[in-house]
Amino acid sequence: MRARHAAQDVRRAKEFEAFVAGAGGRLTQTATLLTGEPPGDNPRARRLLTVALAHTYACWDRLHGEDPYDHARRHLAIRFADTAWHQYATWHRYTARGRAGRHLAGPLAGLTAQERLILVLRLYEGVGEEQVAALLGLPAERVHAICDRATATVLHPPAAPAPPLPEAKAAVT
Repeated sequence: MRARHAAQDVRRAKEFEAFVAGAGGRLTQTATLLTGEPPGDNPRARRLLTVALAHTYACWDRLHGEDPYDHARRHLAIRFADTAWHQYATWHRYTARGRAGRHLAGPLAGLTAQERLILVLRLYEGVGEEQVAALLGLPAERVHAICDRATATVLHPPAAPAPPLPEAKAAVT
């Protein structure tokens, strides 16, 4: 009996290693896009991914034919939404600065956490509008509106403020 469990554990570990080797890069990119961190310096994205992969490994035997990539992506998105909500009190406060005042980078840096989450799931991951709505507990119309607004913001970013005018020197009389 012990030998059978050991063999199952080895098989499970090999299957999971193969899954991570195939899907790890794309999941890392997804986590990096969600957090808005630069690709070379993304500790928050790596923490989110580590937790999602650990959860997927823990549930590996219970997946029963379910797509492990979908399971890991779903857990990654839920975990990101929860941490963005709890750490920053609202979706909208986590925009231009990350945790501890770190500046966000990339084309999605100007979006709120909710906008980034919906945009990444819809456009980068190709998840359907109804599935995103069910995952986040929002109406499909709201997901559609947020995705449209986020897409418009990425395609047409707000103009930078005009540089200040040089002050005119006072004439001496």
